[in-house]
Amino acid sequence: MLVELLIGLLGGVVAGLLGVGGGALFVPALVFGAGLSQLHAEATSLLAIIPVALVGTWRQHARGNADLRTGLTLGVLAAGGAVAGAAVANIVPQRALEIGFALLLFVIAGSLARRALRDSGRAPAPP
Repeated sequence: MLVELLIGLLGGVVAGLLGVGGGALFVPALVFGAGLSQLHAEATSLLAIIPVALVGTWRQHARGNADLRTGLTLGVLAAGGAVAGAAVANIVPQRALEIGFALLLFVIAGSLARRALRDSGRAPAPP
């Protein structure tokens, strides 16, 4: 239970700070720290991210940083995609989920690194 408490606290801090947490942090932490299977970690992460997303959105909206119309549109469409994704996740082999997840994280990390390096010479955007 202590591992899960630490994962939740760290995930919340990272989600609030960087806008990520569920897939990027919770899933690997649940697999390696809590001993869950990839499928169970993904499903648990989907459940855990709901309150994290709500609180983070509430705090960011209070500061005028959230585009509610876009967020709601994405949320409704993503909910439909989650139904399809959960169905597929339950029929593909565990190893395929692990490899697919790892590849996704590499693609995201590469894209973020490329963007950060490209933007490193530019002046920061005004607040």
